[in-house]
Amino acid sequence: MNSIDLFSSLDAVSSSSIAGSLFFIVLMFLYYYFIFLGGAGAQHRLNKPPEPSGAWPVLGHLLLLQGPKLFHLALSDMADKYGPIFSIRLGLHQSIVVSDWELAKELSTTHDIAVASRPQLLAGKHLGYNYAMFGLSPYGSYWRVIRKFAMLELLSMHRLNLLGHIRVFEIKSSIQQLYKLWVDKGDGNLNLTTGFGIDGVMVEMRQWILDLTTNVIFRMIYGKRYSGGCVDMDEARKCQRILQKIMHLFGLNLVGDMIPWLRWLDIGGHENAMKETSKEYDNLLEGWLEEHHARRRGHNGSGKDDRDFMDVMISMLKAADIEGYDANTINKSTCLNMNLGGVDTTATMLTWTLCLLMNHPNVLMKVEEELDIHVGKGRLVEESDIPNLVYLQAVIKESLRLYPPAPLGAPREVTRDCVVGGYHVAAGTRLFLNVWKLQRDPKICSEPLEFKPERFMTTHNNIDVRGLNFELIPFGAGRRVCPGINFSMQIGHLVIASLLQSFKLSNPHDHNEPVDMTAIEGLTISKATPLEVIITPKLSSDVYAWNSSGGSG
Repeated sequence: MNSIDLFSSLDAVSSSSIAGSLFFIVLMFLYYYFIFLGGAGAQHRLNKPPEPSGAWPVLGHLLLLQGPKLFHLALSDMADKYGPIFSIRLGLHQSIVVSDWELAKELSTTHDIAVASRPQLLAGKHLGYNYAMFGLSPYGSYWRVIRKFAMLELLSMHRLNLLGHIRVFEIKSSIQQLYKLWVDKGDGNLNLTTGFGIDGVMVEMRQWILDLTTNVIFRMIYGKRYSGGCVDMDEARKCQRILQKIMHLFGLNLVGDMIPWLRWLDIGGHENAMKETSKEYDNLLEGWLEEHHARRRGHNGSGKDDRDFMDVMISMLKAADIEGYDANTINKSTCLNMNLGGVDTTATMLTWTLCLLMNHPNVLMKVEEELDIHVGKGRLVEESDIPNLVYLQAVIKESLRLYPPAPLGAPREVTRDCVVGGYHVAAGTRLFLNVWKLQRDPKICSEPLEFKPERFMTTHNNIDVRGLNFELIPFGAGRRVCPGINFSMQIGHLVIASLLQSFKLSNPHDHNEPVDMTAIEGLTISKATPLEVIITPKLSSDVYAWNSSGGSG
């Protein structure tokens, strides 16, 4: 979620518009005074979570969140002062922020149904096909049906194993791409000295990772590659730019969401941007959906096990009786949901893991040594090798602990009154689970700010990331846990293992200068600057000469 930028956005609004809204502010001040400050005595006797002082009428605590710090970091600072559960007012909406694993467990077990819904935000309306995107849908029968179907037909271990050839092909192809870049340009202007006396080529790894994860997801969902081969790269980059814009817009805290009666001003123009971006991507989805229908009319589809998700959705929706949305809307919104969740979360996880490894050469060396022992240099690493690579698995866990892709998850809405940690939480309250703060708790990990994968081989060796160990919940927990955990972990382990087995990685800058870890916010936290790495092949040329024919899909 982005830091609050209400007042910087207001500069773009005409003075007459602001003046016209002052009348409403006065009215809302009176509303605030009588409802929030002068409410029923019984309400005031309830034991509510602590709340920072300094809340303004109408604006609530927005002024306290104004500034250079990212939203999750500002909330983490508040937790140091007000405790593991506290209340804030974002405009007219009461919210609670939880940053303690025991409270997270209570919310995800005792109160799981009560906190399983989503607030109806403008992003869900405009970018999520009027909340048809199940990740943003309110808790109910529609959400249960679509999520269950997505789990069974794309993200179950059975389906992931059936589609395993896609992930293997794309990872090997991407490794080949890096090797070819080294071969083609190793003697040109990009030839750099690594510091080890070996020549290498500099690569911007964020784009490489994003292309790889996008290709995997596109083939699983749409049955086509996003880039490479005969794909038009201009169209591919346009598609990726739209997706990145969607992710950015999803992460914004809009004034219209926090103060609904100011929505008509569209401060910052974000709502209009959502409408335009939604139309752009919907045009792409419409085209792909028509391609699927045309293929089915010509009976030229794939075999049952190899069908992509969009095609399976077409079959399912023919027989399903789902109220509220037409079949095409459900299909497009669900495919977009899986696309965004699968690509961005996984790419973010891989990028931060590489950053941490580059900044901790001793850890990088241990991963390389483990690969030498269990895989060797005569063949490329395979998925069957991953269970033996226990240090690599610990590295991924430690990366997810320090840099969870979505540090606040997506906001939830409490649908019934409940008591959390001894505090009364009213229905309608919004909930933020600050995973970033929770996973850096010194009560959970010694030296919590340090990158120490060894902890997951010793003191924390029984802790997993799948939402059952609440000390480590980078993918969330409870009913709203991310359904793509298995996919992210499968591809994450294999990508890092393949990359580190195949290439020596080194920092192109001064070896005393660490990789920049500055982040920017969207729906996930992304690296603010490029991740430039010098790659040098480690294996013999015949190992890279893997035959990729027939697998491009």
